[in-house]
Amino acid sequence: MSELMTQLQETANFIKSKVKEVANTAIILGSGLGNLSKEIQADFSIPYSEIPHFPISTVEGHKGRLILGTLNGKKVWVMEGRFHFYEGYSAEQVVFPIRVLRLLGVQNLLLSNAAGGVNANYAVGDLMIIKDHISLFTINPLVGKNETALGTRFPDMSEPYASSFIEKAKQIAASNSIKVHEGVYVGVTGPTFETRAEYRLIKNVGGDVVGMSTVQETIAAVHCGMKVFAMSVVTDLGIREDLNVITHEEVLAAAHAAEPLLTLLFSELVKEIA
Repeated sequence: MSELMTQLQETANFIKSKVKEVANTAIILGSGLGNLSKEIQADFSIPYSEIPHFPISTVEGHKGRLILGTLNGKKVWVMEGRFHFYEGYSAEQVVFPIRVLRLLGVQNLLLSNAAGGVNANYAVGDLMIIKDHISLFTINPLVGKNETALGTRFPDMSEPYASSFIEKAKQIAASNSIKVHEGVYVGVTGPTFETRAEYRLIKNVGGDVVGMSTVQETIAAVHCGMKVFAMSVVTDLGIREDLNVITHEEVLAAAHAAEPLLTLLFSELVKEIA
């Protein structure tokens, strides 16, 4: 067994030793979206710092806890905060928790993130279902020796985000009069926000929003056989005429404002798929 698989098994076994139940669905909460965890009836909660081999989240707005609990009558794992390449972690470390969740029996992965709007029709506070992504501007987490115990060397990425989940989410949004877009997420390394020229490039290659997370997690999840759903909160606008600048504080504020709608959508989706 490789060193990576040994660490993954050790981490999964440690977590299994702490819980009595399992869940087939997991949610990862992005910047400023951690309050969804307040809707969880928690059975188990542990800081990342106490989990063997787990990275530690260093970004404001990411609490850094793993929770097992009940959401809308369904058992779920919830990660309050994720890990980013720009924090200094390798791509393999960024997706380490995804692989652990798979070893814990997770089949469905729900991702949320804060993203910059590139599509001119988007406004701050809008929600966008990710139907596809462009990952060419960041490091693929599968680079290196393939772990055949996790998945194939060349995984198909023609449907990284499960169309069945997307349709269910759109139905939930319509039933609750929630406006949602559907578009393409472009993943970049960060931590700098994009230059105006970079925003134009991202728009020209087909991006609707841009962010510093999600695509590596999705690739790792698809590689090991998970079905993925992801949604972005538009927290700032990249294509703009004025000379305003973007700050992390403004991103967090916009994400917090959109939380109630995102919470409703994720809660109802979990009820449908878990």
